[in-house]
Amino acid sequence: KMDDDDDIPQLSSHTLAALQEFYLEQQQREGMKTSQGFNQYSIGSIEEDWQLSQFWYSDETASCLAKEAVLAAGKGGRIACISAPSVYQKLKEQDGEDFSVCILEYDRRFSVYGQEFIFYDYNHPLDLPENLLPHSFDIVIADPPYLSEECLQKTAETIKYLTKGKILLCTGAVMEEEAAKQLGVKMCRFIPKHSRNLANEFRCYVNYASGLD
Repeated sequence: KMDDDDDIPQLSSHTLAALQEFYLEQQQREGMKTSQGFNQYSIGSIEEDWQLSQFWYSDETASCLAKEAVLAAGKGGRIACISAPSVYQKLKEQDGEDFSVCILEYDRRFSVYGQEFIFYDYNHPLDLPENLLPHSFDIVIADPPYLSEECLQKTAETIKYLTKGKILLCTGAVMEEEAAKQLGVKMCRFIPKHSRNLANEFRCYVNYASGLD
């Protein structure tokens, strides 16, 4: 009898291990979602969608930016997150703290957050609901979805409309001059990290004395 196994292409043990790891991670993630303690606001409850040019911050970076936002907003402060959902999710984890937060985001999956979700398309920077009053946020955190001057200019219109003054911008190092021109922000020492490494060097910019230096 011929050995039938000869024709079956064998996966290398390396590929197999990688596949198993991938499936295991997926199962764990799904398991996390269904287990009782799952927090619908935690990072990862909505996963990044590269088609929408989404890249989540690492947990550490999201926490750091969320802390900075709370400090900058002050007691009872209002925080707006523009295209920065992982910071928003971190802020939501601090439930019951003395601040309020809105998420302006193109990804409609975030509508699970109810009233706090505002559909946002940077191509229409001032197409905002009437209840979002001008200069009604103590700080605006923004991470324009694309590294282009046009995207930054348009997002800047939204930022300037919403903020009482303070701005925390995360974007590529290459946008430094444009960011200064549009928003009067300067680069901080703090380097934001992503859960997946991006090809572009990423930086934080602020226009006030922050804890990020």
